[in-house]
Amino acid sequence: MRIHGYEFREVGQPLVLAEREIDGPGAGQALIEIKGCGVCHTDLGFLFDGIPTRHPLPLVLGHEIAGVVVDAGPGYERLRGRNVIVPAVLPCLECDLCAKGRSDICRRQTFVGCDAHGGFASHVLAPARGLCPVPASVEGDRLVRLSVVADAVSTAYSAVKKSGLGAGDFAIFVGAGGVGGFGVQIARALGARVLAIDVDPDRLALIARHGAEWTLDARELATPADAKKAVKKIAASNDLPPIEWKIFETSGTKAGQECAFALLVHGASLGIVGYHAGDATVRVSNLMAFAARAEGTWGCPPPLFPEVLDLVLRGKVALDPFVEFHPMSAVNDVLTALKSHEIKRRPILVPDFTAS
Repeated sequence: MRIHGYEFREVGQPLVLAEREIDGPGAGQALIEIKGCGVCHTDLGFLFDGIPTRHPLPLVLGHEIAGVVVDAGPGYERLRGRNVIVPAVLPCLECDLCAKGRSDICRRQTFVGCDAHGGFASHVLAPARGLCPVPASVEGDRLVRLSVVADAVSTAYSAVKKSGLGAGDFAIFVGAGGVGGFGVQIARALGARVLAIDVDPDRLALIARHGAEWTLDARELATPADAKKAVKKIAASNDLPPIEWKIFETSGTKAGQECAFALLVHGASLGIVGYHAGDATVRVSNLMAFAARAEGTWGCPPPLFPEVLDLVLRGKVALDPFVEFHPMSAVNDVLTALKSHEIKRRPILVPDFTAS
């Protein structure tokens, strides 16, 4: 079978449309016709910043995939014809680490678009284990939108679950775009009271309509200490607890990481969700002084995906205001525009290949 994809061949250079021959899916694999693939800042890191992929170049990037299984290997025939979301990180679900709940560090995991060819393509071969079935009634543009559940929505959900967040907790998201915008909605759906901090007034206005009770414009906060004073004022004025805040760094920037760390209070949890390739200057001893904890989130365990999908399908997490569609043929323009912050919503690429 011939499939088409946009290959990453050299750092800083445009992706190249290529065609390659593949055999049918082998044991444990599924062949998925891609209906939509989200574009993540991790893709920018690979392409523009030289963050190494684990698969040698050339490589098809893209790890937020929704599509239809057109064929599946032995043992997974039941998936044929099913609409699915492909979790960005697919653990083996069989090893000792997976068995004890640490599938996020499974040594046999597959991160599509990094370990193997990804979703900027007509089709993708992916491990069949862990695929998230989507009801057949969800089709067309609705299925395309669900591609962002593969990472942006599900990773936010995983971080929120790890934090132990519950009803009445005070949740703070540093970064209200992408993962942060979905994280705010998830925290609100679980009963938390939510503050969003960002540098973009348009993002803040949008998230104020979708779950954030309070917003702060980071441009008006000269230092991380000023941010903490502002957050403490909001907490004191709204009968929020002064301790055990649930803080999430979702901006993936140096300034965001330094701000989030500075917000630690006694018993706080800090979830690191955004990725920044450079250094940040923080006072690590604050973890000790406040008996707080910081934890990173890498993807979302496949068993949690039905819970995430349920929140989206029940309208608890809105996708439409936070995504926009582009033809896959415009992938290089989209990547460049996203890098220069000309695109503020999560871009989803829709395949528009011409059959050869």
